[in-house]
Amino acid sequence: MTDIRLGIVGVGKIARDQHIPSIAKTGGISIVASASRHASVEGVPHFRSLAEMLESGVELDAVSLCTPPQVRHGDALLALQAGKHVLLEKPPGATVSEIAPLLEAAEAAGVTLFATWHSRFAPAVAPAKAWAADATIESVHVEWKEDVRHWHPGQDWIWEAGGLGVFDPGINALSIVTAVLPRRMFLERSTLFFPANRAQPIAADLSFRDSAGVPVTAEFDWRQTGPQTWDVTIVADKGRLTLSRGGSVL
Repeated sequence: MTDIRLGIVGVGKIARDQHIPSIAKTGGISIVASASRHASVEGVPHFRSLAEMLESGVELDAVSLCTPPQVRHGDALLALQAGKHVLLEKPPGATVSEIAPLLEAAEAAGVTLFATWHSRFAPAVAPAKAWAADATIESVHVEWKEDVRHWHPGQDWIWEAGGLGVFDPGINALSIVTAVLPRRMFLERSTLFFPANRAQPIAADLSFRDSAGVPVTAEFDWRQTGPQTWDVTIVADKGRLTLSRGGSVL
């Protein structure tokens, strides 16, 4: 069986820190090209855009989209229509409405569209889901606080329209909570805190309720220094469950 021939699109911090090292440790997949405005992957052909990569004649089976969310939809649609499997960094779209056309394009081309909700694969998430399945849940609280200067140095796109701000890490918390809880939840109230001259929030206080009326609260904050906090606490009839360190400890 030959390796999956992969093109990396967007050679930024997430690609360098996570995707490229992970691919190097994974059998059956090889990076054969990269596309980025400011960086490249050593040893493979490099292009300024996904369109250039697809037109180049380089043999590709799949692309991994590590670009900011503002441009991800267009690249994903282009790759799917070209018959390539697509891996989407989180979030899969800048808006929910962007996702349906991608699903349709993947089905029409007979290829895979995979959204990387990586926090759902943390080792404590599945046991927590099993614990919550038959529990009478009374409340849920999320505390997701980290230092933006440590995790996103010099990344101005996160503060621009569509960049998500503190919801970039907050999405990790929401992906865990929606995987663990047995019922859907919906947002009721929110308070967002914006830095001066920025389009995206640096902190958020959120109040949800699930379909049975259970309250779910969340605190997202990018201003925390020192130890980082990535915790989800569930109070139920059978006790108290805490997922900490981003879902790695139960």
